[in-house]
Amino acid sequence: MIGFEYYNPAKIVFGEDSEKKIKELIAEYNVKSLLLVYSGEFIKDLGIYDTVKNAATELGADFSENGHVVPNPDVELVRQLVKEGKEKKVDFVLAVGGGSSIDTAKAVALGIPYDKDVWDFFEKGVNPERVLPVGVIATTASSGSETSNCAIISNGEWKLGYEDNRIIPKFAIMNPRFTKDIPWYQTAVGIADVLSHLLERYFSDEKYSDTTDYLIEGAIRALLLNADRLIKDPKDVNARGEIQWLASVAHNNFLDAGRSADWGSHRIEHELSAQYNITHGEGMAVVFVAWVKYIADIKPWRAALLASRVFGADSYDYSEKERALILADKLEAFFKKLGIATSLAELKIDDRDFETMAKRATINGAVGHYVKLDEIAFVDVLKLA
Repeated sequence: MIGFEYYNPAKIVFGEDSEKKIKELIAEYNVKSLLLVYSGEFIKDLGIYDTVKNAATELGADFSENGHVVPNPDVELVRQLVKEGKEKKVDFVLAVGGGSSIDTAKAVALGIPYDKDVWDFFEKGVNPERVLPVGVIATTASSGSETSNCAIISNGEWKLGYEDNRIIPKFAIMNPRFTKDIPWYQTAVGIADVLSHLLERYFSDEKYSDTTDYLIEGAIRALLLNADRLIKDPKDVNARGEIQWLASVAHNNFLDAGRSADWGSHRIEHELSAQYNITHGEGMAVVFVAWVKYIADIKPWRAALLASRVFGADSYDYSEKERALILADKLEAFFKKLGIATSLAELKIDDRDFETMAKRATINGAVGHYVKLDEIAFVDVLKLA
């Protein structure tokens, strides 16, 4: 078990009517000018918009908004909001929605106090002198960005992340009722996203981190169980609550304790979603099935362990490689049960851009930690996909 530091100051407000605490949460930061970032009129149907606007009014804070966030959020919108935020002297950014809205809000919070282009943070890793506080009202169960220290932004064919503990939201409001009526496809790809974050953290070279191993395995079991419940009844609020909490647990960095996670699969998917604008969770379903098949020949022990402990593949009956391939089959079956793609062919993606994406992803060297993927290996995984 390797040494670690764990830090996450996000305040979680979970449960029915939790959004009604927004006024007291904002008041803690003496907000003078609030920017609301979201992605569609649904927040008005849910009553969130009026709740937030009324809270700002009662606190005497200026209120501005933008509801034009799209999946795989683009830096151009961030630049626009940074410009407007500077003019309006915004001092607090509130995101309502899922990962795209939250990541946009985080990027805006980086950009408003910064004198140069906000893309510098993502391209050059600039260290900010100051970051505006961010708050979140989560309406999906997927990215876990509501309690993470990371933001992912696209710029043309580049999709890059930035990490800094100062962009961890100050609070995250989670009312599972808000997730009840989202389309099944969004629910399914959200579940796939949550699972991908758990899997990335499971694939570690560290053999002596039993506590974290068992926590991740338990979280995967809980996710599979509650996904099955939602397949039977998509309106099951208790199951939605479990998955919404799991989304945060999977990506608040607590499950990094004592180990180094892989993240190679995410780097592959970021290339796919940048190149083809596919949905991240579905892209992760496609990539992870292929990646597990790839590592079965190279370094199968972690996949074999997970297949044994979660899916009951007996080490007496199956070799490590066989158990790794069983894991790939179990993941594929699960994603198919959710009704999402498990191959690039289903997404109508062929091999014409494989080398371009591989060159771009590995421009600074191989990606991944458990298994290093150079340009050739990157293409090999895409071919398996």
